[in-house]
Amino acid sequence: MSTADLLAEVSLFALLDDQERALLAERVETVKFEEGQVVFNVGDPGDSMYVVTSGEVQLSVKTKTGEEMFLESPGPGEFFGEISLLDEGPRTASARCRSAVVAIEIDRGDLDELFRLKPAAAMDLLAATGRRLRHNAMVIRNAATRNANEEIADNRSTVMKVADWIAEFSGSLPFLFIHIGLFAVWILLNVKLLPIGGFDPFPFGFLTLVVSLEAIILSVFVLLSQNRQVARDKVRGDIEYDVNLKAEMQISNMHEKFDTMYSEVQKRLDRIEKRIPGAHVATDSLGPTPQA
Repeated sequence: MSTADLLAEVSLFALLDDQERALLAERVETVKFEEGQVVFNVGDPGDSMYVVTSGEVQLSVKTKTGEEMFLESPGPGEFFGEISLLDEGPRTASARCRSAVVAIEIDRGDLDELFRLKPAAAMDLLAATGRRLRHNAMVIRNAATRNANEEIADNRSTVMKVADWIAEFSGSLPFLFIHIGLFAVWILLNVKLLPIGGFDPFPFGFLTLVVSLEAIILSVFVLLSQNRQVARDKVRGDIEYDVNLKAEMQISNMHEKFDTMYSEVQKRLDRIEKRIPGAHVATDSLGPTPQA
């Protein structure tokens, strides 16, 4: 399929006639990306936008806590990277191919040619950009925080999983009852009350050695588990900070909205007061209050 035919399948170029699409097709380039390939990263120079003709691209950003936040997945007929092309700023998100992708690369000169041919295409581009910004803002605003326990558990090695299990079991009642039973049997066998035993007579030196070695080994596993708990507490502290910061920003946003609404109400009351001769409206409240 020719580049002109690919352009015909994209809504952004649907307003062009065949001759105009052919003219634009001579300027643009068709690029291909493999599955998993990075198209661009956050902060890269934004000198072009891409129109997907086949495949799917994943757009995402990383938060300051290291989380990768998924934004959207442009598919065939959709475009991405237009924000950096419009303002000539760095990329605001990372783009990675979820499958093999064929896309049309459009630079600023190609975009100028498109707008020269069909100025109405600029409104389509702005409308699509506005929808993307609105969607991304909603995703970021409603993003859930991390779970500290899941964050730590996902990164555990086999040794750390064993250490956690041993530390958890050593602090349980079954562990206590098992040891009480073993100690009772050991002592009964070595106090000469039974015809068998006597392999560790009082004061039970071998039992003392075994218990001491067990205490040393268990203490190491408990310390390993405690170190992991410290790491979990650190993650939990970072999450609580993020939650508080998000709440503070949303409260600040609510205050700004309220101040804007209050200002608009005051302006409307002022206009009403000027239109009605002899009427006095109290402007220190949200509603008009006639005064004698």
